[in-house]
Amino acid sequence: MNRININQKMGIILALLALGYLWMAFQIPEFSLPRPVDSDAFPKALGSALLLLAILLFFEKPKHKVQDDEAQDDIIEESGGFWTSPRMRVVVTSAAIVAYAFALQPIGFVVTSILLCCGLACYYGYRNHKANVLASSGVVLALYFMMSYVMDVYLPTGILPF
Repeated sequence: MNRININQKMGIILALLALGYLWMAFQIPEFSLPRPVDSDAFPKALGSALLLLAILLFFEKPKHKVQDDEAQDDIIEESGGFWTSPRMRVVVTSAAIVAYAFALQPIGFVVTSILLCCGLACYYGYRNHKANVLASSGVVLALYFMMSYVMDVYLPTGILPF
């Protein structure tokens, strides 16, 4: 008999959460006025994406190289020291998100979001800066135009004219 691995356990838990979320998303009432995108579209899309990712996680094979926490901490300290330790990563990421929240209104959604994405990707070790800027800019601009022009959600423009 095959034992269930950790990815399958997490896949089941996430799938159950996704199903509960989708059930709640389908309870959102629709507006009486016809709209191209209704208030329930985004929650349904998120729930569906979570369910799909949970299914993919269920079928993913786990890596068999498991190290204990002390060995992992030694590797982290040898590679990058204090600034790349797990605790500092949480602190730096939290500080970046707080700075993002304060800069969002005066600088604008597009610029601050691109800076956050690129900055955190560099901090976590991604060194292909051209791909980083292109991918971050593409995702952020797609979100901005979808939210602003398709869903009529106000996002701060800040220093940019659009």
